[in-house]
Amino acid sequence: MDAIDNALAKFQPVALSLFRFITGLLLFQYGIAKLFKYPPVPMFAKVELMSLYGAAGTLELVLGGLLMIGLFTRLSAFILSGEMAFAYFMGHMFKDAAKPVFLPLLNGGTAAILFCFACLYLSTAGGGPLSVDAARGKR
Repeated sequence: MDAIDNALAKFQPVALSLFRFITGLLLFQYGIAKLFKYPPVPMFAKVELMSLYGAAGTLELVLGGLLMIGLFTRLSAFILSGEMAFAYFMGHMFKDAAKPVFLPLLNGGTAAILFCFACLYLSTAGGGPLSVDAARGKR
């Protein structure tokens, strides 16, 4: 088992950079869908800029873009983690205030929880070696 661990461990820094990029890309696509209506997603069809969905879309677009390039990774990821926690509680768990549903499988909040903890991890781990943050640190 140590041989497998050692063989795979050397890829950890690059995998972190790839994880950061893909997480940012997935959040970025939500921002594009909410703000620019592309691709047309029925649940985002009536999102207005000055609404909670509009604010969420703006965060996802801007901070997701920063995550993709790895600029201000820790701060961006921390803010996005909080946004996703807020999204889970406001948009999923307490969607029906009279009857809150905790289980993500039942309330549709699985993606929000995954994004929350992925971003929380990135806020502690940083952007990895293939990031603007890493390049700026080498000056």
